[in-house]
Amino acid sequence: MCGRTACTLAPDELKRACSYRNRRGQRRQPRWRDGDADNYRPSYNKNPQSMSPVLLSQRHFDKDAPVDKCVLASMRWGLVPSWFKESDPSKMHYSTSNCRSENILQKKSYKDPMLKGQRCVILADGFYEWQKVEKGKQPFFIYFPQTQPGPSQEERKNSDSESVRPPAKASSGLMKGGEAAGEWTGWRLLTMAGVFDCWTPPGGGEPLYSYSVITVNASPNLQSIHDRMPAILDGEEEVRRWLDFGEVKSLEALKLLQSKNILTFHPVSSLVNNTRNNSPECLQPVDLNSKKEPKPTASSKMMTSWLSSSSPSKRKSHTSESKEERESKPQNQRKSAGGLQQWLQGTNKKPRTK
Repeated sequence: MCGRTACTLAPDELKRACSYRNRRGQRRQPRWRDGDADNYRPSYNKNPQSMSPVLLSQRHFDKDAPVDKCVLASMRWGLVPSWFKESDPSKMHYSTSNCRSENILQKKSYKDPMLKGQRCVILADGFYEWQKVEKGKQPFFIYFPQTQPGPSQEERKNSDSESVRPPAKASSGLMKGGEAAGEWTGWRLLTMAGVFDCWTPPGGGEPLYSYSVITVNASPNLQSIHDRMPAILDGEEEVRRWLDFGEVKSLEALKLLQSKNILTFHPVSSLVNNTRNNSPECLQPVDLNSKKEPKPTASSKMMTSWLSSSSPSKRKSHTSESKEERESKPQNQRKSAGGLQQWLQGTNKKPRTK
């Protein structure tokens, strides 16, 4: 299952982190659907019913748009079927935050949007899951392994201690911002497959877009934490095929929903148990056997480095810039942002609201 996520990028950062290639191989940056950037709130601790960023085809909003043109939208987590007859979504008596891949064509709430091609990609830094232990439950933060170009031998040696090693060849994923100029070098977003629907109150009013995260059986390395996990789309090509409902029909798209042994994780504080707690400490790695700060792994180093840049606005200068912009800076300012270690060290960092 997936019942809590973190997504801390500012709206303009999400655009750069989600650059994609269209059918012609041209690099594009998705724009936000009108007004949706204001509805999205970065958070270290997102729960169902909150508004979260998703990527989808522009064709869902504009029938004349190319089906492979993508757009960012802010949608409610927890699908409200278009046929729901109550005036208040909170009156739904069952949870739709997740839908099982094996049942997606058996339940009307998910079958209808799936067959209509209403597929989306839910974006997050990662998600939280709770492992049953003797004295309760231990939360973990789960995410894509983060890699940097040209790791040293010592860094490669240290990465061996991770639960999952970064692949020998880093997946292009959505972290690749495009050509040499403007390449996204920040946090690689987790890309989860989902379905969405549009509900309009029976008495009229603003339509509500909402989604469900599709889940599959947990991969071998996550089974000790939980028996289910989100269906992960690994790399730009899988994301493209999931969103391109014109070229990839529903039954073909379902083949992308596989259990993949590609994620890494670390234990975090029980602070995340309460949704009112929304701070970098929710993501901070903890040592389950000691009160001391744990020895960081390669990916957790990058995570804490990325989080430490104190504010999303300050990260703009080094997450997507041209070669000319980089070379115009003094030598002492040409430092890489790295991954989530500096951000977590920023004691005053708060999620940016716009």
